Amino acid sequence: MLTQEENELLTHVGPGTPAGQLLRRYWHVVAAAGELSDAKPKKRVRILGEDLVLYRDRSGTYGLVRERCSHRGASLYYGFVEDDGIRCPYHGWKYDACGKCIEQPFENPEAGYKDKIQHPAYPVVKLSGLLFAYMGPPEKKPNLPKWDILVRQDGVKKVDICEVLQCNWLQAMENSADPTHTYYLHSHTLKLKGAKDFVPFHYQTLSKIDFELVIEPNWAGIQKQRVFAGDEVAVEAPHPLIFPNILFVPVRSGYALHFRTPINDLNTQVYQFRFSPTKDGSIPEQPKDPSIEYVGTKNADGEFHLDNFASQDHMAWETQGPIADRAIEHLGEGDRGVIMFRKLLRDQIQAVQNGQDPAGTSMDPTKDEMIQLIHEGYSAFSFAAAQEQREA
Repeated sequence: MLTQEENELLTHVGPGTPAGQLLRRYWHVVAAAGELSDAKPKKRVRILGEDLVLYRDRSGTYGLVRERCSHRGASLYYGFVEDDGIRCPYHGWKYDACGKCIEQPFENPEAGYKDKIQHPAYPVVKLSGLLFAYMGPPEKKPNLPKWDILVRQDGVKKVDICEVLQCNWLQAMENSADPTHTYYLHSHTLKLKGAKDFVPFHYQTLSKIDFELVIEPNWAGIQKQRVFAGDEVAVEAPHPLIFPNILFVPVRSGYALHFRTPINDLNTQVYQFRFSPTKDGSIPEQPKDPSIEYVGTKNADGEFHLDNFASQDHMAWETQGPIADRAIEHLGEGDRGVIMFRKLLRDQIQAVQNGQDPAGTSMDPTKDEMIQLIHEGYSAFSFAAAQEQREA
């Protein structure tokens, strides 16, 4: 259990908050590239409690700027995206992707006033169809982690954008340190609903669970290993919680990275990047930016339909409350991973407050290399093949 003060320390993400300062030291997914187009080159986003506008200018450069113009506060979302930036619809001030004011149509150019304006802006990088933003101190900007399933080309890629999660980001991440939930929340629920594919892999008795804290130069997290009861049970592929807000997990015939981007203290946007490797290592034809699917978690009545993992997870997370009251919980042995994650989070908040770099961040260009999550000797779980066998 946590006190109210401890809970607020770990959950509040706005500017100036301890957890917010920590989270700003990492890259976050702010959108899928496919959400922007020539017809719709901009999108309102709220990230870590900040109201921003994401845009793609006519040269293909991405920008992420504060929504309210530095002149008189009008919304840049209604502005004009041009070759080299975004122009305010009110008086025409124009900003480039770095937040530099490059035009002030009704000011004396000899006064140099535009050179004194620095509009809040954050760097954006596209990687495998996802748009990542860094919102921390510029001099502390780390390398953008190159996860293997993002940079590999020998597979089909897809992005699922889930219905907005109406609760704090920490509830989603504690779930990633809780490997016992899959038996009832997922497989048992699907079986009782009559699903032919109730993912029987998760419907097994556990023998033990191991947790290991991993601190590497370019990532950190908690490695989980479930050991199932029985004599001839396959060894589970590693699927770590990646600090601070990512989960790597095998899914059916491939793998996925789940990015949980805090919108504010009470809402979270979940992006699921899916990678299905080809059996022969060939490079498939696919769009430049992966296709997007929007995943609903509730029915027309606003209740969770529980027909898929996303809906089941969102139910478990949201029904704890907008911010879970951790003062009334009773943790057991199966919650060791949750306890470990909270300690890791608390320790890294303290590290940043002490002027240190948080775990798993690196600015060293020699460490900017592919991070291997899919280890040799493991292959994707082929639930689809298992389903075909049961239906035969």
